[in-house]
Amino acid sequence: MPFGVDEAGKGPALGSMFAAAVHLEDPDALPDGIRDSKRLTPDRREELAAILRTDDRIAIGVAEITPARIDDPGTDMNSLAVEAHATAIDDAIGSVGSAAAAGDRPSGLCDACDTDADRFARRVADACSVEIDVDARHGADDDAPLVGAASIVAKVDRDAHIAALADEYGPIGSGYPGDSTTREFLASYVDEHSSLPPFARESWSTCEDALAAAEQTGLEQF
Repeated sequence: MPFGVDEAGKGPALGSMFAAAVHLEDPDALPDGIRDSKRLTPDRREELAAILRTDDRIAIGVAEITPARIDDPGTDMNSLAVEAHATAIDDAIGSVGSAAAAGDRPSGLCDACDTDADRFARRVADACSVEIDVDARHGADDDAPLVGAASIVAKVDRDAHIAALADEYGPIGSGYPGDSTTREFLASYVDEHSSLPPFARESWSTCEDALAAAEQTGLEQF
């Protein structure tokens, strides 16, 4: 299993989703402490991501799915997760295309983003630009080190994306619907601008509710 893939940011109401693929011929060469990113502190995630990115033996690919893509009525989150995983894999293993043509077919493991893990694996393999063997499992970021490494890279990139938005717009929280800071930011922004911020997932119920609440308040005041 020379590559592992995972995503971060599938469920938030704000910001992009990221997927990362980590390719390494010898997974035993990964730094100590690799595990599912959710089990690590932000500082430790950033430390490990920096180590992964500076190791010449490791190839990393990252894909970003923007809110505009997520809101496109012609697609769905499972299909976008497939696209993100495949794009990240292509980015990470593009340099092994000649090896694949010679019969050394790349293979790897994805953390499944579909209730049917086998179907997800087939769709990702079909979406890649090179012929590869893909497996997918639920919870792979917990028990497969390369998938855990991918989860760290994806999470660090997603966190950096949110931090950059916060630098521009002020505290926005994590972007997840359950985050009170995120909900307060949305309510305040919509109240001030009568629209959602440009990085909101407009089709998410959290964002739709923020708009509806502002409209109702405006009607009551009128």
